[in-house]
Amino acid sequence: MLGLTFAAPLALAALIGLPALWFLLRVTPPRPRRINFPPLKLVADLIPQRQTPARTPPWLLILRLLIAAALILAVAGPVWNAGGIGAGGGRSALLVLLDNGFPAAHDWRDRLRVATDAVEGAARDGRPVAVIGLADAPAAFEAKTPAAALERLRALAPRPILPARDAHLAAIETFLDKNRGAGLVWISDGVEGASDTRFAKGLADLAGDKGAALTILRADRPPALALTATENAGKLVTHALRAAPNGRDTGVIRALDQKGLPLAERDFAFAADATEAEATFELPVELRNSISRLEIAGERSAGAVVLQDERGKRRRVGLVFGGTLDQAQPLLAPTYYLARALQPFADVQEPRGAKGTAESINQLLDNQVSVLVLADVGALDEKTTARIESFVKEGGMLLRFAGPRLAAGNDPLVPVRLRRGGRTLGGTLSWDSPKTLAPFPPESPFAGLTPPADIGVRRQILAEPDGDLPNRTWASLQDGTPIVTAQKRGLGTIVLFHVTADTTWSNLPLSGLFIDMLRRVVALAGASAPAQGEAPRAAAPVLAPRVTLDGFGALGSPPASATAVSADYADRATMEHPPGFYGPPDGGISVNALKPDDRLKPLDTAALDGARFGSLAGAATVDLRPGLFTLALLLLALDTLAGLWLGGFLRRGGLASRLRGRPAALALAGAVLLASLPAFPVRAEEPAVNRPNGIESALVTRLAYVITGDAAVDEASRTGLTGLTQMLATRTALEPGEPAGIDPAKDELAFYPLIYWPIAPSRPQPSETAIRKIDAFMRNGGTVLFDTRDALTARPGGPPTPEAAYLRTMLATLEVPELEPVPLDHVLTKAFYLVDSFPGRYATGQTWVEALPPAAEGAERRPARAGDGVSPIIITGNDLAAAWAIDRRGEPLYPVVGGDQRQREMAFRGGVNIVMYTLTGNYKADQVHVPALLERLGQ
Repeated sequence: MLGLTFAAPLALAALIGLPALWFLLRVTPPRPRRINFPPLKLVADLIPQRQTPARTPPWLLILRLLIAAALILAVAGPVWNAGGIGAGGGRSALLVLLDNGFPAAHDWRDRLRVATDAVEGAARDGRPVAVIGLADAPAAFEAKTPAAALERLRALAPRPILPARDAHLAAIETFLDKNRGAGLVWISDGVEGASDTRFAKGLADLAGDKGAALTILRADRPPALALTATENAGKLVTHALRAAPNGRDTGVIRALDQKGLPLAERDFAFAADATEAEATFELPVELRNSISRLEIAGERSAGAVVLQDERGKRRRVGLVFGGTLDQAQPLLAPTYYLARALQPFADVQEPRGAKGTAESINQLLDNQVSVLVLADVGALDEKTTARIESFVKEGGMLLRFAGPRLAAGNDPLVPVRLRRGGRTLGGTLSWDSPKTLAPFPPESPFAGLTPPADIGVRRQILAEPDGDLPNRTWASLQDGTPIVTAQKRGLGTIVLFHVTADTTWSNLPLSGLFIDMLRRVVALAGASAPAQGEAPRAAAPVLAPRVTLDGFGALGSPPASATAVSADYADRATMEHPPGFYGPPDGGISVNALKPDDRLKPLDTAALDGARFGSLAGAATVDLRPGLFTLALLLLALDTLAGLWLGGFLRRGGLASRLRGRPAALALAGAVLLASLPAFPVRAEEPAVNRPNGIESALVTRLAYVITGDAAVDEASRTGLTGLTQMLATRTALEPGEPAGIDPAKDELAFYPLIYWPIAPSRPQPSETAIRKIDAFMRNGGTVLFDTRDALTARPGGPPTPEAAYLRTMLATLEVPELEPVPLDHVLTKAFYLVDSFPGRYATGQTWVEALPPAAEGAERRPARAGDGVSPIIITGNDLAAAWAIDRRGEPLYPVVGGDQRQREMAFRGGVNIVMYTLTGNYKADQVHVPALLERLGQ
């Protein structure tokens, strides 16, 4: 398949006329030479001679034919597609398969570029195109026009999951049945998906059976990195993963809290040819429990993020044994088995230097343990009992294990009434052989665990039967007698194992089930549980998605396709259950893109031996038109010089002497030369001190606007911010300098608190460098005001305007927080003036800011609410700069559209509020301002 295609191939027919041009140019003589001679010489040499005109030199003919050929080829629109992607194939359809799981997020722009080249190549050949994302939900599709395919391509984004490619085979087969001989282009991420057992072979078989040409484009080595995390011996162990060695051998893993603030960092390094690297976090429990997110720094992918929920937090567990000192020995004491079972997921503490059980309990409660474990502790004094009861009612968990002392005692710190004396093998209340555990009921926290058949219980403490006993039973023996019971008291829970924590009454402490049961019990510390006497919980409580990750690893609102998960969900994320936080903040769970034991594997393409492979880097499309036009221009200049030389104008006394003394001719030549120069975008000249990186930017507070390259838009931005600057100097204590026009890719942004960015859809998208600098600016406290200026043309529920589509594309790789329309009680509406909207030239557009956290239940209602910082992004469509724009005399430059006579005044007030908000933050939300705001609001 040739890589050279033409956008207008019919223009090549003009090449047929080159021979005719050759003959036409041959008979054209050069300019006659002018010779001065005296009249007598004319009379003396007057001899009739027949003269023929001189012919054009062959080299000049060839030069002019090359000019004509270059212009004809340039008009034909030649495009070189190095991989031939999308070119050729006649009029058959083209199907573009794009991997859009999280492994594709790292080089997503390159993948979009290659896919766009494929679609544009098909458009030049007049071929219909279909585009599907292999991480999207499978659905039937049809070939459409290349323009529709490009719209579909722009709507695609990385999904925060591994693609399940097998699910698309049926739809691909249906498409190929309708479009025999179609071309297939698979832009692969090179990583094995969630279900890929049949895809490679199935795709190869379909391509062979349907006569389709299959091309696979992929990176030379899969560049994606991913992250998993597990607990091991009290440490948080993270694993950086890659599918194959890819040159990215080192990196940093960051631990962040709920506000995104860094808590710790660890370096990791892959060994030679290794695909897994380990980094360990050893932190105090307080810091460890504050971790909400682990991420690979600089890797913008959902797979490089691990979210930590309540299950991942280490509880501080205190152990107390009620036996004597000689019993508190390794392999003898119950605390020996408990400590080793709890250490992988809890911070285990035992009393030191305490004398007696009561003093040990008080010491641990003073250390603020979350779970208090009492192993065979009998009667307690009233003071200690009262303190334990208070600990439980305030949200603590009391975990008790049976033993001779508990069997003989009588205290209220048990979930059920106990029958004194217990039940033993061979005793009065006996059974013939040790009993094992019955399957756990679906309402039990242990649901999903499987009791091993070799567990035997030789003795237990029996519970007195009553009406509440079934609701308080979490586990029982095969004969139905309870073995684990629990009761909710206040905000906490009391849990009782009716056997000992050592091996004297059962072999349960020697099993892996014991560790899993303790893990689930400890995980309930601080979580909600059924109250006494209420009905059993459902087997799997349903938790709705609260916030979810997108493909680039940014948290945001859940997509419409996200559904609730069960509280015991432990699988990797899927399309229906994207990674994120589910349920309430204090008792929810996290779902991650990968399970702790998942590993990335390279995609097996052995079955695709008949396919054509290409590289993402080598598939770039090159437009040859600029080069051909430039070549034609240079040859034309050379032809001009040759014509002047043949005419004698470049010899001594030639052109220079003829033009000497003729200023009009010189002026005309200069005008022609200036007219031939290419036009450049007009940019208003700024004083030296007002340039973006001038000294004035560091010494004076100034507003900035992004220079888009559209002269009209840039002039409106400049005059608009000039008007707002004058208004700030007149009405506030701020005296800002002249606004600065900046190029985000080149200029330093740290000087400016607020950057106004008008959206000009006719201009190219900003470069990756500009995007990264804007991202850093927003992370470091700056605010960018994006103005789409489309309030007049936008339709609610309709297709996005060109300005909105341009902004969506630009923000696709930025970490944009969750946004909401500015609420009436937002501090932005009261930063200086009391306003309820932010109009500009138009008043119908919506203004969006970072969503505020929900108000705490029962918290005092204030007239102004704020988050933890200033919103890094504000989006509006009201064309604010046009409303602020004024001329040198202070007169408005643009009319406002709306019926409110005070619209321009309200636009200035809104602008003042935005600037004061970015400079002063949330100070108007402080308690000290509440009386004044309430008084103003009451006027």
